[in-house]
Amino acid sequence: MGENKPLAAPEIITFGCRLNTYESEVMRGHAMSAGMTNAVIINSCAVTNEAERQARQAVRKARREHPDAKIIVTGCAAQTKPEQFSNMPEVDQILGNMEKLEPESFGLKQTERVQVNDIMSAEETAGHLIEGFDGRARAFLQIQNGCNHRCTFCIIPYGRGNSRSVPMGAIVDQARSLTKNGYKEFVLTGVDITAYGEDLPGSPTLGQMCRRLLAAVPEIAHLRLSSLDPVEVDDDLWRLIETEPRLMPHLHISLQAGDDMVLKRMKRRHLRDDVYAFVEKARQLRPDVVFGADIIAGFPTETDEMAANSLKLIEDCDIAYMHVFPYSARPGTPAAKMPQVPGDLRKARAASLRAAGDKNLSRFLESLVGTKQTVLVENDTTGRTRHYAPVELDFSATGGEIITVEITGTNGKKVFAAPAESIE
Repeated sequence: MGENKPLAAPEIITFGCRLNTYESEVMRGHAMSAGMTNAVIINSCAVTNEAERQARQAVRKARREHPDAKIIVTGCAAQTKPEQFSNMPEVDQILGNMEKLEPESFGLKQTERVQVNDIMSAEETAGHLIEGFDGRARAFLQIQNGCNHRCTFCIIPYGRGNSRSVPMGAIVDQARSLTKNGYKEFVLTGVDITAYGEDLPGSPTLGQMCRRLLAAVPEIAHLRLSSLDPVEVDDDLWRLIETEPRLMPHLHISLQAGDDMVLKRMKRRHLRDDVYAFVEKARQLRPDVVFGADIIAGFPTETDEMAANSLKLIEDCDIAYMHVFPYSARPGTPAAKMPQVPGDLRKARAASLRAAGDKNLSRFLESLVGTKQTVLVENDTTGRTRHYAPVELDFSATGGEIITVEITGTNGKKVFAAPAESIE
């Protein structure tokens, strides 16, 4: 434990998604502008019970390490269950997901401890201009927030509200500001980014927005997409996948399951064959594309046969980057009332899915050995290729720069690289 000195600047602890990472930087700016220094802001996630537990643990740790600091809890767990934090004596203030983005929520004059309004009343996503991301080489660009769908397992719409898109002009302004500060790689973030534009005049699609963004900001060298719904990719986005080298050949699928009955009980928009069709079309248009996926293990009512179907899809589609979540019952969701799969079985199925993904990733990384690859340097000796493969450099480079390297080997989890010119 340190000497418990007051914090000279607000410390922000971020859990969960890339959208939270973006919003943490918005809060950092607001807190600094308000003159707030000795404070810890915990930006929570509500996607699982474990995520909420980690937030509570972070609160207790922050109070032990900074006994005199102001502790603020916000994010999806604060929005959906403010009472779990208001019952903690360590917490000084609780802000909802709308309130955390308002400048007036920060500063010494704030006395109301719990400020959490009805998120369903949110009608727009303000364009917050931020200067950069603390300690990060790539920039996250918020294009959308909220979700109009009600998957039976998901609490997030109740933390984020209905789908709202950021107007094109605000996205371009933010991207230009960040490129001026040296950012070359951008990740488009939101809760349901394939819903982009449905609420805007003229209903622009995600693909149309990407095309206009890349044309308006030629300084963007790499553009990445966060999670995609496999049945909601528009024609413009397919054309970009085929023809735009600045769009990275790494697509992440919001999969959740690979069995039709489970998908129907989840109230997902796609079925098993839709995923196969998505993967096949993407590979036809962009032969080097690599896939990631989010998947839930042990969803209520899932049988061994249903779990085997999910595992087979991961193997058949050669999905390399797996985000596997053992099912976590969220109170208030329909799935929480369905017959539950025993916890040990959920964990075992999650382990099988992760093992399949690890095998696919290892095989993909092996295929890179001996090739030249473009890498975004994350810090001195680590980075990611265009396909998002993790790279360890045998030399020192500058974070945020894009360099060409020669892949010299792999340990199955990452690749090793030397300067390309040293090999020639």
